[in-house]
Amino acid sequence: MIKRTLYFGNPAYLSMQNEQLIIKIPEIEKNDSLPQAYKDAHIQSIPIEDIGVIVIDNQRITFTSALINKLLEQNCAVITCNNKRMPMGLFLPLSVNTLQNERFTIQMNATLPLKKQLWQQTVQAKILNQAKIIQQYREVPIDNMLKWAKEVKSGDSEYHESRAAVYYWKMLFPSIDNFVRDREGIPPNNLLNYGYAILRAIVARSLVGGGLLPTLGIHHHNRYNAYCLADDIMEPYRPYVDQLVVEMIDNEEDMNIENKEVKAKFLSIPTIEVKINKRCTSLMNATTETTTSLFNCFKGISRKLSYPVIE
Repeated sequence: MIKRTLYFGNPAYLSMQNEQLIIKIPEIEKNDSLPQAYKDAHIQSIPIEDIGVIVIDNQRITFTSALINKLLEQNCAVITCNNKRMPMGLFLPLSVNTLQNERFTIQMNATLPLKKQLWQQTVQAKILNQAKIIQQYREVPIDNMLKWAKEVKSGDSEYHESRAAVYYWKMLFPSIDNFVRDREGIPPNNLLNYGYAILRAIVARSLVGGGLLPTLGIHHHNRYNAYCLADDIMEPYRPYVDQLVVEMIDNEEDMNIENKEVKAKFLSIPTIEVKINKRCTSLMNATTETTTSLFNCFKGISRKLSYPVIE
């Protein structure tokens, strides 16, 4: 089942009752002149088991502790935004897998050669998906990208990921002079930041659900980063976010992330249709398949990661 993504951009009271997320509007609840029947009619409820991601984008939203605990119990990723309306924090459960201790041990015992081989596969999958994006939307040569993907060695020791990125970003936004991918850079960097934050939460949620530690990466290892593994595994998925942004640029749409229609596009990321293992499924379901394949590699059952393929 495809889990729902909920966005809250206005003040709200969020609580739990009978396994349901209860949504109340403060302006209505505090208005004593309104009849109780009217207030009751404006209360919304959503089954918690149907929710995969929640985005909190208002400083005047109140959660009950019981609701937070239930959301985490159901492996729901809760994203909080700062006063600039950009994703800032991420709540994830500490334990949702019954074999978590065993899986942690297997993950921590993964050898360095194995991690380098997994990173090799990850970089290859990322470059191939990037190549397909610029081929589809920019009709530019991709022979060099295909060559670089083929030449990626264990651990990407020759930095083909970086080489491909330079060409990719140059080709992706030709109408923007000297565009550089930079978190603090000019638009559409703001759109990419927002989309990647949503994607990161989806991947981290799948990793935790699979009983893995999102902190222990196969390549990323920043001591201050709590989601190194999520940052590793999301790499081949990034082009799906890039695709959304390219379409917005080509259609001359608003690039203001505060625009509700703009946000709605990025909140649809979990439901994007992707192809993985020769089957079509949602991006959120695909991340679960990737996580499962990753654990199988850690355990020695397989040597191949399952990543989505853009055709």
